[in-house]
Amino acid sequence: MEITIIIPTYNEAAQIERLIHHLRKHTSATILVANSPNTTDNTAALALQAGAEVLACPKGGRAPQMNHAAAQTKADILYFVHADTLPPASFLEDIEQALAQGNDLGYFSYQFASEKPLLKFNSFFTRYDGLFAGGGDQTLFIRREAFELLGGFRDELRLMEDFDLVKRARIQGLQHCLIPNDALVSARKYDNNSWMRVNLVNLWVFLLFHCGVSSDRLCHTYRKLLRTG
Repeated sequence: MEITIIIPTYNEAAQIERLIHHLRKHTSATILVANSPNTTDNTAALALQAGAEVLACPKGGRAPQMNHAAAQTKADILYFVHADTLPPASFLEDIEQALAQGNDLGYFSYQFASEKPLLKFNSFFTRYDGLFAGGGDQTLFIRREAFELLGGFRDELRLMEDFDLVKRARIQGLQHCLIPNDALVSARKYDNNSWMRVNLVNLWVFLLFHCGVSSDRLCHTYRKLLRTG
């Protein structure tokens, strides 16, 4: 099994080295950093220095960046990881086992890099599969043939591209699983917003997405309601 790890980035200089060093401790697989053309920091230089390959993507946005990277590799398995998320140490073995059991795609439970009780409460529910499962924080692995069958991520989606792909996979009847082995996710969204605010905004955007609201409106709503720095 050949796996390529794909990391979409936009101004992730503060996060990228830590992630790549973490991945390199556990695998020699190809790591592709799909960097946005709109990046203004030194993400690319730091990623190269840490041992990843860097792609200068022609179009910004997580979906087109991840699609671009997927097209540059012939690996059997694609593993998409956000720059502020550390997969569990046994991620490679976990993925191999899930695929050997016949799954076409899957994702992990997670916990936040925080001791706050409310964030631990949130994390508890990521161990259950269902409508709210399959977001990017859970990381996503998928067989290449399944990814191509689905047509990859939808380039036009500025948010929810991961939920959308998992939703389409379920409709197609592809086998999927949730692995109850926690990734570690940054709690940076909660640095500038209350727990209640983040969760209400996430829920509202999620509901709008499932009601077919346009990606542009979702993005506008999300950025309007949440403080990002």
